[in-house]
Amino acid sequence: MTNHEQTTNKLNGWIDKVLAFTKKNRRSIMQGLLVVLCIGCIIYFMPKGNTAFSNYKEGSPWEYEQLVAEFSFDVPKTAKEIEEERDSIRENTPPVFRQLGAPSEFYSAAISTSFMGHVDIESRRPLFNNLKSLFEQGIIADSDTIYLPARNNSVISIYNSSGTHTTEIRNFTTTTEASASLQRHTQPTASDTIDAIDISTFIKPNFVCDTAATSLAIAKGVNAVDSTIRHIDEGKVIIRKDEIVDKITARAINTYIEQKEKLEKSQGKGNWLFMLLGQIIFIILCMLLLLAYIRQYKREIMENSNKFVFTILAATLYPVMVGFITSNAITSVFVLPFAIVPIMLCLFIDHNTAFVTNLITIAMCSIMVGSPYKFLLLQSIAGCSAILSLRDLSSRSQMFRCVITTFITYSVTYLCYELVTSSGLHNISYRMYTYLIVSSVLTLFTYPLMFIIEKTFGFISSVTLIELSNLNSKLLQRMSQEAPGTFQHSMQVGNLAAEAALAVGANPLEVRTGAMYHDIGKLYSPILFTENQNGGISPHSKMTAIESAQAIIKHVTYGIEMAEHEKLPKKIIDFISTHHAAGKTGYFYITYKNEHPNEEIDELMFTYPGHKPTTKEQAILLMADCVEAASHSLKEHTETELVDKIIDSKVNDKELSLSPLTFQDIYTIKNVFKRRLMAIYHTRISYPKEKKQE
Repeated sequence: MTNHEQTTNKLNGWIDKVLAFTKKNRRSIMQGLLVVLCIGCIIYFMPKGNTAFSNYKEGSPWEYEQLVAEFSFDVPKTAKEIEEERDSIRENTPPVFRQLGAPSEFYSAAISTSFMGHVDIESRRPLFNNLKSLFEQGIIADSDTIYLPARNNSVISIYNSSGTHTTEIRNFTTTTEASASLQRHTQPTASDTIDAIDISTFIKPNFVCDTAATSLAIAKGVNAVDSTIRHIDEGKVIIRKDEIVDKITARAINTYIEQKEKLEKSQGKGNWLFMLLGQIIFIILCMLLLLAYIRQYKREIMENSNKFVFTILAATLYPVMVGFITSNAITSVFVLPFAIVPIMLCLFIDHNTAFVTNLITIAMCSIMVGSPYKFLLLQSIAGCSAILSLRDLSSRSQMFRCVITTFITYSVTYLCYELVTSSGLHNISYRMYTYLIVSSVLTLFTYPLMFIIEKTFGFISSVTLIELSNLNSKLLQRMSQEAPGTFQHSMQVGNLAAEAALAVGANPLEVRTGAMYHDIGKLYSPILFTENQNGGISPHSKMTAIESAQAIIKHVTYGIEMAEHEKLPKKIIDFISTHHAAGKTGYFYITYKNEHPNEEIDELMFTYPGHKPTTKEQAILLMADCVEAASHSLKEHTETELVDKIIDSKVNDKELSLSPLTFQDIYTIKNVFKRRLMAIYHTRISYPKEKKQE
């Protein structure tokens, strides 16, 4: 054999071993993958870094204790805000105009150069006064208007020999406007030659824009823009408890947290990567603890895929929700109805698993919130209260009582926490009570969620069981009318089985409901069964033993088909398929065997197509069905012997080998059946006959 062939054979051998291992441990591998996937989801949604003050929102109250600065820091403006402020300065800085001379100087020059010798000065006094007024008001060149901002309510800077001051733009006029004004005041006489003079020649601007000074003023204003909004000194309060977080305060909080993280990082005290690593390890540890608890104490959950998936997902849901809410600062995590998880686990798994899963879920959530101690205290106590107040859910009133109990527990626990930590009532947040009310009210959604979970995971709640066992339901009504004997038999089996279930810690409501439906297959031909014949001629008298056996056996397969058609829960269908297990139709099997002593018998022709019970409830129903049916054949009161004989035969035939019943449970069930049958078939007192008087 060549080296290549040896290598190939070894590789094929390893592949075969891996495939064999995978096939053998398929369930464990799938469960492990589910746990890994859930851990990954929690880590993905988990807030990264410090979560001390992560759960706050702008516009909402500050839920934590007052935040005091441990060091001085500046709250910076954003680059956009700084640029917008600079643009505003560029647009609104008044332009600088330089005065070229006193108004009187310009006035005198205009008079001397343009009017002397041409007109009578006294006759033109209004014109000269207007000219003087224009120079005193200020005349600027038309070309300088491009430097002016909007004319309404705007100012410009003026500087001259006496200093700098500001004035409104509307106090100035342009050369064009000044010429027009003078023209209106000019009315020459016949002897005047003023009409030959161009008035615009002596209108000169006495103010001019100094672009260099204007640019310098703008640059000075732009450079003076502060890059910070506010300065907070060490020891100053940034925000107080229950104070509304406005835009500026939110930026101050964010700046403080960022600078604190940088400071701690530089001092080697804090690194968000190490914090993230610690959070991840903690999440993995919590999930492994839950997995170890299930493997050690709840093997039935490990062996039931639906229960395992439901438990792991229940432990994952709220850490994911808390991580998402905290990372995005959507709302307070205290509004989430955490009590739903323990309630659901109580209803569909068991109370111990609900308690452990609730604690682990809350522990994982606590490292994502800003007040971990308060969160742990409130949610753990409220979860325990919900578990204790709702042992079983069979009516809406129980749900309301549970919600009220949960809210009272929340309220008292929060009050105690504030009294212990604050030493008074002044720090109690009434907004917190609003959150707790919302959380408690949302817990009412447990009721509609139950039906979704039932359909998704194949569970069955007490509410559903009560609805199914209602005698007015469609199938039970039909059974009471078409097969009254079977109906009475089912009720008697239900009562017998429920009492036994209660004695051994099984679910009496479940086994009673299963008993009501276990024989619905007899509806296909009720007359074939003894309890419905009313002493008439039996149809079996005209049938062979095999035909009779097949007709009797059919009630199991027909019952399953009918239950599936009516969409009954799988748990109820399982009672139909297990109430005879894989036993034989004893009467017809023995009859055929006696009639054909030397013939090899095909036992499958007399065997029910069911499977052995795998739960306490199914096993109890099997025994109760046999005992109740056989009890009608008693001619003498030998209930003790009958019960022992029937149940011992079931044990010897290993029909109960897959059920979790112990020998002690079976012994207890026997005693319950004996006591119950003796009560049913007790001896009545014979009434004496009255003697006739002679």
